[in-house]
This record gives sequence, C-alpha cells and structure tokens, in this order.
Amino acid sequence: MSHNNNPLNKFDLWYKEACAHQLITEPSAMSLATATKAAAPSVRIVLMRGYSDLGFVFYTNLTSRKSLEIIENDQAALCFYWMPLKKQIRVTGTISKVADDQADKYFSGRPRGSQISAWASKQSSRLADYDIFTKKVAKITQDFAEHEEVPRPSFWSGYIINPSEIEFWQEKEFRRHERNLYKKSGDAWQNEMLYP
Repeated sequence: MSHNNNPLNKFDLWYKEACAHQLITEPSAMSLATATKAAAPSVRIVLMRGYSDLGFVFYTNLTSRKSLEIIENDQAALCFYWMPLKKQIRVTGTISKVADDQADKYFSGRPRGSQISAWASKQSSRLADYDIFTKKVAKITQDFAEHEEVPRPSFWSGYIINPSEIEFWQEKEFRRHERNLYKKSGDAWQNEMLYP
C-alpha cells in the first residue's frame, strides 16, 4: 500500500479527458446510489455540477426520493463510466447539503426555463396527467414574467458527496483490468491496487 497524493487530482485528469472526447456527450453524468434507513437501495443518473477536494456536487428537489433517502441515510455512492475511454470511477462517501449561498449562485446561472421547471415540479410525486405539469409551468412563467431574476425555491438545493473511497478502473485486454483504490484515512489518502 502506498500513500500517494489526493485522488481528486487523478479524477480531474480523467474528467478533463472525458470532456474533451468527441464521443462523450455528457461527461458529468454519474450514477447516484442512495438507500433508505432500512438499506433498500435506489439508483439514478444525475449530473455532477462541481467537484473539489471536498467532494462531488449535484442539485435536486429536496422533496425528491433521493433527498428523502439522504435524510434517512447519509451514505451514498457514485459511478462515472466513459465507455469510449474504457474508464470508470467509483466513489463512496457521506452526503450533505451545500450551503444556501452556493445553491443560490448555481441556481442563478441556470437557464430561465430550468428555473421555472424547478418551481413547477413536485419531483417524484404522482402526476395524474402531463398536461397538469405543462399548465403549471405556464402559470409560473406568467407569475415571474415581470421579474428580472427567478429566485431559488426553498425546496431546491444541492448536495455534496464527501468521498471516503475512490476507485479508478481502466479496461485492459483479456479482462486484465487495472484497478486502483484510494481510501481516506484521516486527512490522508492510502492507495492500493486490486485484482481485476
């Protein structure tokens, strides 16, 4: 086991490579796995909207299924998979809300239509007919017509996954894949190789 530098540096290199690849149209797409208090899992694709040494950020409705599960269980996992690069990154860690000013800043930079949609959606709640949603979007669009800016709804914010483990997987011929696991120990990261 070695004590190499922060795996976020390696993530940054791989992510930038994915962003530059012509065949990868959404490099920020990541699978997010959450679980209830009873450990019943659920997974979905979300978009990463920032990363740093503190972790990986995404935004969502606070009444969504994922948010309700996060309230019950702060353990989460992420997975990035970039098929054209034959690379995968797995992340596990704890999840918490971002600061309000960070959520405000991100929300203010979203397209106005997306801001309106955030107000109109009761994410993950039952919808009897899609037309109900489109009418609500139209009403909220009208409500904010005289406003230069659309404020962030109190029920919409962001989360950050603070990683405790990050695994880098590189596909190799004949299933001889290269796996590199970083585990956090205090403020330091320990690095080890895994069999494929």
